[in-house]
Amino acid sequence: MNARLACRFCASPLREIFADLGTTPLANSYVSAERVAKSPEASYPLVARLCTECLLVQVEDVVPPSAIFSDYAYFSSYSAAWVEHARRYAEAMRKRLNLGPQSKVVEIASNDGYLLKHFVAAGIPVVGVEPAANVAAVAVANKVPTEVAFFGRDTAERLAKAGHSADLMAANNVLAHVPDLNDFVAGFKRLLKPQGVATFEFPHLLRLIAQVQFDTIYHEHFSYFSLLTAERVFARHGLRVFDVEELPTHGGSLRLFVGHEGAGQKEVAGLFAVRAAESAAKLNEPASYRGFQARVDKVKDGFLKFLDDAKRQGRQVAAYGAAAKGNTLLNYCGVGTDRIAYVVDRNPHKQGLLLPGSHLPIFGPEKVFETKPNDLVILPWNLADEIAREMAGIRAWNGRFVIAVPEIRFIAGVGGGGAK
Repeated sequence: MNARLACRFCASPLREIFADLGTTPLANSYVSAERVAKSPEASYPLVARLCTECLLVQVEDVVPPSAIFSDYAYFSSYSAAWVEHARRYAEAMRKRLNLGPQSKVVEIASNDGYLLKHFVAAGIPVVGVEPAANVAAVAVANKVPTEVAFFGRDTAERLAKAGHSADLMAANNVLAHVPDLNDFVAGFKRLLKPQGVATFEFPHLLRLIAQVQFDTIYHEHFSYFSLLTAERVFARHGLRVFDVEELPTHGGSLRLFVGHEGAGQKEVAGLFAVRAAESAAKLNEPASYRGFQARVDKVKDGFLKFLDDAKRQGRQVAAYGAAAKGNTLLNYCGVGTDRIAYVVDRNPHKQGLLLPGSHLPIFGPEKVFETKPNDLVILPWNLADEIAREMAGIRAWNGRFVIAVPEIRFIAGVGGGGAK
């Protein structure tokens, strides 16, 4: 984004702040203790702004994507719930689009092959496009053909010439990750077959606002979409949304079904329902986006009060999930090891490192059963049910699961806490 802060979609000046979350390191830039001892981490302003013309909420691209995504610490396969979500998607798309050996499925930001492997198992040809070489290598090892590249017009052109025009293109939680939004969407126009379908999943801005999900804002997420704005983006590039599914993932997401203008796909009820919900929330009016900062600060105050009370009472607090959203929460609230002892995560690529900014040490989940903390804060609250089942053994010492967003609450039936 240039010095005058122009909208990455429509180029209008950005004059309104949606949420100012201070200055923080990159949310997925985990660090070693040795590196921290040598030099301070780089930190960048984390300010989400609203374009009052197209209503796209966005943060500045303060660092190039290559600095974020070329060597990435997030591996999708470490979440059982997310892998199951991908399996159900693959099965549904295979039936809905009648996909078979004659078809081609292309996933953008295919990560470690967590989704495409289900199509491979069904005998459907696939190609993944993944910019992080370390993650792509895992996919290739699992027999998922993967191109190491950032996606846009040029990559789409190259893949199309190589015979990879797609019957189905999948883009799960990647639309938000691209700074050059127009180049990215133009790639779908080029690579999608005339009657092909592209699906896009992303957290719904309507839910972000309603549930004060400010911790889903971080530098790696450049844009935050309503259906209203997404439709405008696709229309500019000759694409059209014809169906929408509402999903529980990531605190409330949308799955958009998109085809070429003129392809003839009929608009259906799911599209109309989400349009109506956004209209009722007045997401077409800039005024509806104002006042979010005050609600964010209320969440911060509640979280700090909980931590201060726990410290005063002598309760040890640990956290589960070395997740980007947790890093936004911890860094905005100024939380470090003086309030939370450590964090655990199943991903061995993160274990042994420190969270960016807060410097909480990352251990495997077994650490919880060794130290028996009184409270376990679930940072990736969107996976709370899965994590509570996995870590149910903390009931043995009356440990409590705690969630901070949109307010402090305990998962019902766990420990002595009760729902709140």
